[in-house]
Amino acid sequence: MDILTQTMRKEGFFALYKGMASPLVGIAGVNSLLFAAYGVSKRIISPYPQLSLKEIAAAGALAGAANAVLASPVEMFKVRMQGQYGMPGDKRLRAIMSEMWREWGFRKGVMRGYWVTVAREIPAYAGFYTAFEFSKRNFSQRYDGRIPVWALLASGSTGGIAYWLACYPLDVVKSRVQLRATPPTGTPVQYIAHELKTIVAESGWTGLFRGLSPSLLRSIPAAASTFAAFELTREYLLEVTGV
Repeated sequence: MDILTQTMRKEGFFALYKGMASPLVGIAGVNSLLFAAYGVSKRIISPYPQLSLKEIAAAGALAGAANAVLASPVEMFKVRMQGQYGMPGDKRLRAIMSEMWREWGFRKGVMRGYWVTVAREIPAYAGFYTAFEFSKRNFSQRYDGRIPVWALLASGSTGGIAYWLACYPLDVVKSRVQLRATPPTGTPVQYIAHELKTIVAESGWTGLFRGLSPSLLRSIPAAASTFAAFELTREYLLEVTGV
């Protein structure tokens, strides 16, 4: 609440939407890749349509690893936009993209933080899909397969909560890596371990979970709407196309 108040007082209401351009542009591609990869992963893991929750978790993990290809640059540009604090020299998304490409190129600039994003997305999406399927199946039994929209929303929200619980503290590490002025050095394991040690040294163990509360609050409407939109669209397309 203190951050919310300070942001509105110093930068105005629209500062709450700082960094929105990057996910707004990229979210369609990110979610398309994610759900497509999840569908393919389920078919790879099992030829049967009804997977166990362990198999759902494995499919979600594979989908998360594939999704990092698009999620990493989208997250990186968002983080760098949000790391500006209302100064006259604040840059627009296009300027940040050009700067990262010009100074560091594709691998160290645009894709900075890719491997830590992969490490984050694997457990995060395992939890995301497992929690959603667990809740959805329980609602399906209760309502004889005819799940109301509010139950889809509730199931999606549990998936979102599980996502953020599973991706911390790697989300903190990812944001620090993507926000720093220079690329990390060493192997991914080395720089992730270095960031974890640095966070603990600077802020204690609680620093590893900084930002978890607003992430959980955000996850409830965000994941609820994502899953509900996907399920309703899939049912509609099934009726229209029969596929």
